[in-house]
Amino acid sequence: MAGSRPLKRRELSSGVNPPAEKENQTGRPMVKYSHVSKAFGKLKVLRDINLDIEKNEIVAVIGPSGSGKTTLIRMLMTLEKPSSGTIEVDGELLWHERKNGKLVPASEGHLRKVRRKVGMVFQQFNLFPHMKILRNVTEAPLHVLGLPREEAEARAVEMLEKVGLGDKLDAYPAQLSGGQQQRVAIARALVMRPQVMLFDEVTSALDPELVGEVLAVLREIAAEGDMTMIIVTHEMDFAREVADRILFLDGGVIVEEGPPQAIFNNPRHKRTREFLSRFCNSPMTPAAI
Repeated sequence: MAGSRPLKRRELSSGVNPPAEKENQTGRPMVKYSHVSKAFGKLKVLRDINLDIEKNEIVAVIGPSGSGKTTLIRMLMTLEKPSSGTIEVDGELLWHERKNGKLVPASEGHLRKVRRKVGMVFQQFNLFPHMKILRNVTEAPLHVLGLPREEAEARAVEMLEKVGLGDKLDAYPAQLSGGQQQRVAIARALVMRPQVMLFDEVTSALDPELVGEVLAVLREIAAEGDMTMIIVTHEMDFAREVADRILFLDGGVIVEEGPPQAIFNNPRHKRTREFLSRFCNSPMTPAAI
């Protein structure tokens, strides 16, 4: 595998739980889905999802198109509302509030407050074409967080340098490659300092030769180990390398989950084996066939 970062917990142990340094000292998961379902009309996209994601855990979500992967994280970003069930972020309900001992739909103010804990990078870059790169990254901290301009710009420069674009502050999006634009989008999300970062197929809109530079940035962020990450991806080698846990979705349910070594080398479920056989270059163990 590529990369020279220190061995991660999953490379040292076969357990599913995060290492001691990644545990949330509050004893609660950073993200919690409880009996979450989502339907668009008669189409059931997600069915009774129960999922805990620990603080600083890196979870890769894989599965065929239409399996519900993107919907899973769009609900966490409040872009799609669950049809049923609850979602919590760092112990706070996202789509609901408790009033007089009852669950009620969340107010817009409550949604905004909890949503600030979550950042997302999409397939498309969605940069403002008329703004220079520095301004693209400072807009949200200025207008959403209310930071002074000097502080917002200092944060933006730090994040752009982090993704290797410290020399592009005065460029416009059209002057950058697709890979560079996606790295700006990553910096724009990181500058908000979210507790949870969501990545939705962030390389799918890129030419093949540009994929590597974006994955390299994600590897660096993952290696720092100080942020909860949920990564929806078709890049199986990348998922195997960076994730603490793999979720395989199909038909709106979590078919199988576990450490990368278990999922990729010895998947238990037939549907998982069928899916991985079309994506993975390295053969599975005889026990998995």
